[in-house]
Amino acid sequence: MDISPYLLTIVTSWVVAQGAKYLIIAIKSRNFSGFRQLYLSGNMPSAHSATVMSMATVVGLINGFDSALFGIAIMVAGVVMYDAIMVRRSVGEQGLAIQELIKAAKNNERVVIPRAAKGHTPLEVVVGAILGVLIGLVVFIATK
Repeated sequence: MDISPYLLTIVTSWVVAQGAKYLIIAIKSRNFSGFRQLYLSGNMPSAHSATVMSMATVVGLINGFDSALFGIAIMVAGVVMYDAIMVRRSVGEQGLAIQELIKAAKNNERVVIPRAAKGHTPLEVVVGAILGVLIGLVVFIATK
């Protein structure tokens, strides 16, 4: 049974990027109990960027870099990476500001502080994209 390089690159890039994110945070904090980093958004590297770029790489290598499918894959990758930097990052910063406002209000009522989802810095997205291209190349070679 052959493994689909398309599906394999998605799973591999996501697992590698999220695992790297966990390791980077664990080493920086010297605390290896933060398993939430295995599924939370934000931080280095961007798993979204790694996933879409690994898929675009595999699509380009298999279907050709002049194919319509590669064009679509690159367009989707661009939208996802733009969104990670511009939209999700802004929303995360706004979420942190809302949390601070709620805390500053010092209301006696029990108020649930909403979670602020983090977006990505441009560096986190670039590193995720490079990681994705490398994983796409490895998956392509391994499944040839």
